[in-house]
Amino acid sequence: MIRKHTRRAAKAAFAISLGVAIVIGLVTAGLARPAHATTKASPTIVIGTKNFAEEFILGQLYKQALEARGFKVSYKENIGATEIVHPALRSGKINFYPEYTGVVVQVIYNHASSPKTAAATYRLAKALEAKKGITAMKPTPFSDTDALAVTNATAKKYRLKTVGDLKKVGSFKLGGPPTCKTRTTCFLGYTKQYGITKASFFPLGIGLSYTALDRGQVLAADVFTTDPPLAKPSKYTVLADPKHVTGFQNVTPLVRTSVLKAAGPKFTKTVNAVSAKLTTPAIAAMNKAFYVDKQSAKSIAQKFLKANGLL
Repeated sequence: MIRKHTRRAAKAAFAISLGVAIVIGLVTAGLARPAHATTKASPTIVIGTKNFAEEFILGQLYKQALEARGFKVSYKENIGATEIVHPALRSGKINFYPEYTGVVVQVIYNHASSPKTAAATYRLAKALEAKKGITAMKPTPFSDTDALAVTNATAKKYRLKTVGDLKKVGSFKLGGPPTCKTRTTCFLGYTKQYGITKASFFPLGIGLSYTALDRGQVLAADVFTTDPPLAKPSKYTVLADPKHVTGFQNVTPLVRTSVLKAAGPKFTKTVNAVSAKLTTPAIAAMNKAFYVDKQSAKSIAQKFLKANGLL
């Protein structure tokens, strides 16, 4: 009996000593673990938007989808035009915002024109941004470009079909947001590329192009091709732009590359899933819901995401 108890005591002592050794080993290993092995928290995604309705809708789409996947999002809507919001991205004040591929090429990086296809425009935009530590994520199927519109009555009176036809009008006013005047995708590009010498620029607030056309304040106005007033049947005529002054304008979410890497594959998958659903009919319907039906960008985005299984 004494030997049995002795053997049992010895086994117990051995088990205890082994357990202590394991614990000590784990603690030691933990203390010796290199810093890079520590699990890092996902970064806060600071989303910014430009200063018009379509951007508000896009911002809400990406915001809500990311939040639904567990990401912490700080949302900064209506920062301003590209000339303001892109520097905010570069400086780190925001780390994500939806931009248009042709704008990246022609406005941000000052190329006189965009490549001849949407795919080539995206590739160039991606390469240009990569040099600045920014990743241009997968583009949307829809493209929303600037365009010149006139009333149907004006088009009929002067027999206008293309931007170049404006040369036969004589002196006239061309309206658009203040940034249009100096952009190669807008007034500056139209007048130089088509040799329009008798046009004067008339600055308009965002969303006032159609009112200015209706009131006769301007003969032609800068508009966006996904604007609800252009849906058929429309009382406005969009002038063809055979020289592609406005370029190709698919949306690409721009994100600081360091944030993209820290956020991981789930972030990329979530953003790309939203972008893939944004067809021209989809964005046109959401723009109509905002402008015509007076719904909020937040509500519009929520309904779209739920309908597409993204929320």
